[in-house]
Formats: sequence, C-alpha cells, structure tokens
Amino acid sequence: MATILRGRISLQLKISAGYLAILLIVMVLMNTYPLVVSEDLVFQGKCNSLLSSAAALNTAVSGLDELTEENVGQALAGVDIAGVSRSIVADPYGKVLYDTREIGSAVGRYVFYNELVEALLGNSCAYSEYKEGAFHSAAAQPVLYRNQIIGGIYVYEYDAQQASLLENLSNTLLSISIGVAALVVMLSMFFSRQLTRRLGSLQAAIRGVREGAYNQRAILSGHDEFTQIAGEFNDLVDRLQETEGARRQFVSDASHELKTPLAAIRLLTDSILQTENMDGATAREFVSDIGQEAERLSRITEDLLRLTRLDSGVIEAAGLVEVAPVLDRVARMLRPVAEEKGVELLIVCITGAAVVATEGELHQILYNLAENAIKYNRRGGYVRVTAEPKGETTVIVVEDDGIGIPAGELSNVFKRFYRVDKARSRAAGGTGLGLSIVSDTVSRRGGAIRAENVDGGGTRFIVTLPGLERGEEEP
Repeated sequence: MATILRGRISLQLKISAGYLAILLIVMVLMNTYPLVVSEDLVFQGKCNSLLSSAAALNTAVSGLDELTEENVGQALAGVDIAGVSRSIVADPYGKVLYDTREIGSAVGRYVFYNELVEALLGNSCAYSEYKEGAFHSAAAQPVLYRNQIIGGIYVYEYDAQQASLLENLSNTLLSISIGVAALVVMLSMFFSRQLTRRLGSLQAAIRGVREGAYNQRAILSGHDEFTQIAGEFNDLVDRLQETEGARRQFVSDASHELKTPLAAIRLLTDSILQTENMDGATAREFVSDIGQEAERLSRITEDLLRLTRLDSGVIEAAGLVEVAPVLDRVARMLRPVAEEKGVELLIVCITGAAVVATEGELHQILYNLAENAIKYNRRGGYVRVTAEPKGETTVIVVEDDGIGIPAGELSNVFKRFYRVDKARSRAAGGTGLGLSIVSDTVSRRGGAIRAENVDGGGTRFIVTLPGLERGEEEP
C-alpha cells in the first residue's frame, strides 16, 4: 500500500508541478507583454506628438533672421500648444530666450539639455520614459534661417494621467492573474486527484491479480482511455482466469490419469507380494497386467510431453512433406491392430498430396486419427483414410462406420482428457489426449480440423493443411 501511495503522490505532484509551471509562464506573459506593448505605444505616440508640437513652435519663429527675447516673445505670443508642460527657445549658444515656465523660468540662463544640444547641432530628436509614476517626454528641433542654425526649440511633457491608466491596467492584469492562478490550482488539484485515483484503481486491480486474485476487476466509469485500459485489463484477466482454470483442470486430469495405472500397478504388486505360493501362470498374468499398465503410463507421459512442447510454442521448421510415404508407414503399423479387431483398413492417396509440416507431425496426425477409428469401431467395420490435394491445401479424411459420437459431444472431442465413453476409452488403452494433440498440431501449422457424424453410423474427421509453403508456386 505504501508503494501505491508513493506512486500516486509522486504522479500527482508531477501533474500539479506541470500545471503550476505552465501557470507561471502564462502569468509572466500576462503581466509583462501587454504592459511592454502598451508602454511602447505610449512612448511612440508621445515622441511623435512632441515633435509635432516642436514643429508648430518652429513654424511660428521661422521668419526671424535672428532670435532675441523680444522677437521670440512676440512671435510666440498667443501660441498655445496643448499637452506641452514646458516650451523653451534658445539661441545658438544655449542661452534661453523663451520659457513657458512661470516659476523658475530659465530665461537669460544657459541650459544644455541633451535634446536641446542635439537640436543646436542640427538634429531633431525625441525621447519618452516612464518613471516615478509618470511619463516624462521631451523633443527638440533646430531653428534654421537660410540653412543656418540660429537657435533651438525644446518641448517637455509630464503626463501622470496615462501613467495612472497604465498602472490600473497592470493592477487589473495582476488581479486577473491571481484569480486565474487560484482557479487553475484548484482545477489542477481536482483533475490530478481524479487521474491518480483512477490510476490507483488500476494499480490495485493489477496488484490483486499479481497476488493470485483472478476474480479482481478494474471498475472505471466513463469513456476515456483509462476506461478502455480497464476494459482491456479485465479481458486479459478473464483470459488468465480461463487459462488458470484450464491449467488446474489439466493438472487434475493428468494426475487422475497417471494415478489410475499407478494404482493398478500398486495393487498388482501388492497382490503378488501378499499371495504365498502363487503359481507361475497367475504370476505371469499379474506381471503381464503390470506391463500393460506401465505401457499405458508411458503413453500418457509421452502424450503429456508432446502437449507441453506444443504449449511452449517452440516448433520445428516445417517443410513440404509427401503424404503417401507417411500414410503407407502408418498403414503398415496399424494393419495388424485392424486385423485383430476385425476392421478393414482402406488407404487412398491422390498423387501430389503434400502438406507443410514435419514428417513426425504428419505421422502423429495420421496415426492418432486412424488408431482411434480402429479402436472405437465394430467388428466387420471399415476405416478409410484419404488424402487429396485441393488448390494450395491438402485435405485428409479419416472415416469409419463404428460406434460414432453423439452430436452434442462433437465439439468436445478435441479437449484434453475428454472421453465420450470413459470406461470404453480406458479399456481400449486411450489417454484422452490423442485428438487434442492432433488439433493443436494442425492449428499451429495453419490448418483446421473438424469432426462430423456419418449417415448410417460412424464418424468422419476432416483435416485441412497448407499444401504449399508461402511464396512457393505449383509447378
């Protein structure tokens, strides 16, 4: 639980930290970019406005060939420039001839403001800056007469009103940022908590399954990706539960099958050991029975090993195997068994019948199907095995007219350890694994197998296997 909690807290902190980082960036942009743009616009506007005001004053004195206090005062009498806090006119040496400031007038004194100096050098200039809660702006132009500099005009503006508006904008943006930040923090905590809670549910379900609780399910509502993951997880657990159930059933069935011959061997050996003066014929009969049970035990073990190899997924490389030679060998091995049971064994193999498999796999398929058909047949019956190429496949049919299989049992005959008649199967020496081995082998080679009843009695097994390797063309 501590591990889950640490994981959830860590993820929640990461998500919250991500939200806060994005929020911080947005807040910085909100509180800087608009103000910077607004200040630039104000600076540009004020510089242009003051240059225009300086030009207006310059026009008023443009007809003078020399600037003096008297003629400048007369030229600018009645000239009112709106928005200008102070206007100065100076001679070429920087001596102030005209100053609109009433208190602390600089008339008669020399001033060397940077802008005025630039004007006396023949350059027009302007600047604006924001400091101490107000915009401070100034502009200057040279006064020319016949292309000669006879003085300079300097205008200055102090604007606290627009500065106040800009300050209010800054405060408003800050208030909005704080409100948005608070909202984002609450939403980030809410969504991150919801996210980690859903992840926690998935993690708890995974841990439960890891500990063996295959009935554990992840219950998540909604239609998002987490719900889809939960659905996939639940499907996986269902398959695991089915696999585990099949494994346990397989172990139980295998144990039961192995226990039966072992119990018989134990009973027979005990009988021999506990019977005094047992005659030779009886002893040989008991030993023969022990040998049969041991052989049965060996067959079960071999079949279990084959199924284990099939389940491991490791299969030999396949090749194109001719059916006829393998089928002939199987017929030679089973013909004595068929004669003993009074069953006629018929073999039909069409030229060109071949399958993509190993020779051992094909032998296993043919032998198991034919042997089953012989064992569970009636005296005087027949077993017919045919192999015929059809397009890129080869179809193998094993048909008999024996005891048949009930229609309701046909879908179960390929299950492991399944027997239609358990007593008869054991009496015939069957392990209940042959058809399962055949089905698994056919499936792993890309084929198909099915069972059906024959009209009039008997069973037909139809196997379809690839007859050409991929990329190989018929000659």
